[in-house]
Amino acid sequence: MSSTIVHLVRHGEVFNPDKILYGRIPGYHLSSRGHSMAARTAQAFRGHDVTYLAASPLQRTQETSRPFAQLTGLDVEIEPRLIESGNQFEGLRTKGWNSQLWNPRYWPQLLNPAIPSWGEPFSDIAARMLDAVADAQRKAEGHEAILVSHQLPIVMVQRSVLGKRLPHAPWNRECDLASVTSLVYQDDQISDIYYSAPAQAI
Repeated sequence: MSSTIVHLVRHGEVFNPDKILYGRIPGYHLSSRGHSMAARTAQAFRGHDVTYLAASPLQRTQETSRPFAQLTGLDVEIEPRLIESGNQFEGLRTKGWNSQLWNPRYWPQLLNPAIPSWGEPFSDIAARMLDAVADAQRKAEGHEAILVSHQLPIVMVQRSVLGKRLPHAPWNRECDLASVTSLVYQDDQISDIYYSAPAQAI
């Protein structure tokens, strides 16, 4: 029986002084704290048997993957399926009392949070992420793989593996910045899932 571990790493903190929902907008890079987070989490893999490393094409995930590449000596494969979820509210402030979503013009897009109606369906995110994870398991069979992605895509994998409904309250997510969600495979079947936050103290 072959044992493989696929680690899903969320990117570090992003420099976002305007506090907007940046989504897939290009040019959003890690803050200095985000770089420190990525470095700390990468160090947690020292001595691990990592043979495959991939990341979302967005700048913040590419930057997060660099210390992992330095540690492992692996090239970073750009994996489009690991990209952030699509969202029609990109570029807007969406949190707090100054949220632009208080404007009635956006309310029709908020009608069905179970899809969600404002962006890429949860089921589509889960499907593409699980495909990417399965490919990583095959490429790293008998070893470990690291995939650097984003919060909601990783949460979709977590909930799928645990048999939970994909619609959920965002405040119930367990996917901190630079955290690691690890999927343990026995042959091609997931036998365990565990979570860690090596950069939590930063």
